[in-house]
Amino acid sequence: MAKRYPSAGPVTLKTLLADNASTKSLKTGRIGSDLIDLHYVDYPLVFDGFKPMVREERFDFGELAIITYLQAHAFGKPLKLLPAVIGARFQHHCICYDGRRGMLKPSDLSGGRVAVRSYTQTTGVWVRGILQEEYGLDPADVTWVCFEDSHLEEFRDPVNVIRASRGQTPLDMLLSGDVDAALLGSDMPDDPLLLPVIPHPKQAGLDWHRRTGVIPMNHMAVVHADLCAQRPDVVNELYRLLLESRERDTPATDTMQMRLFGVEALRPSLETAIRFAFEQGVIPRLIEVDELFDETTRLLGG
Repeated sequence: MAKRYPSAGPVTLKTLLADNASTKSLKTGRIGSDLIDLHYVDYPLVFDGFKPMVREERFDFGELAIITYLQAHAFGKPLKLLPAVIGARFQHHCICYDGRRGMLKPSDLSGGRVAVRSYTQTTGVWVRGILQEEYGLDPADVTWVCFEDSHLEEFRDPVNVIRASRGQTPLDMLLSGDVDAALLGSDMPDDPLLLPVIPHPKQAGLDWHRRTGVIPMNHMAVVHADLCAQRPDVVNELYRLLLESRERDTPATDTMQMRLFGVEALRPSLETAIRFAFEQGVIPRLIEVDELFDETTRLLGG
């Protein structure tokens, strides 16, 4: 459905934005704009808002998982990417096994079962790609036990994906021995019994970054395509607000800034996310980085 925005002056934008470390000043109102009134719609978990964003066009502006955005772009949804990372982390530590059952290496997962919230979950795509390129594990040789469908209703899981029974969780299935490993991501408990499938994951992630230049983004900022077309001044102001909030709340360390801004800074990471998603059957075609942006968003941060 087409959206109409005022041709000039202030706008109110229905916004999906969690209480993120890098957007704290924006969400609490410590920084703001006379041009934009952000009307926040909060969910217990921000990803619960992703389906309404891509299926119902419910939001004008917000954050979206990068893999969900790549799918939305591939399926022609009217959203445009801002070159602004809301959240990022190295993903090597996010897949674990139960140490009580003996040591498990990445290659041991061939022919095995791994639990993950959804096959299209961004963390899952990053981890599967890393396991394939760095450790030789073909994702097609693993049965992925999933609990939710894709945010995009057009997507169908590949044949090596099965659904867990209602009421089960990845952690429960791991501890009961129903799966060999689980992708837990931000749900990773502080439990000494849970060991990383990828050895020395922190160092492995840093070494991978030094070789590839990739910082795996999780969530990025997006806007409705009609806002880009009708009010590029508002889109520019959104970018300014996001950048100012990031600089206040999560300044770069001496070594790196995890939340990258600008198309060129993001290009290696986006190219890798696109390649991983295509190779795993998450998107139907390879996408060029530049087609993710329009003439307004492509210039942001240039």
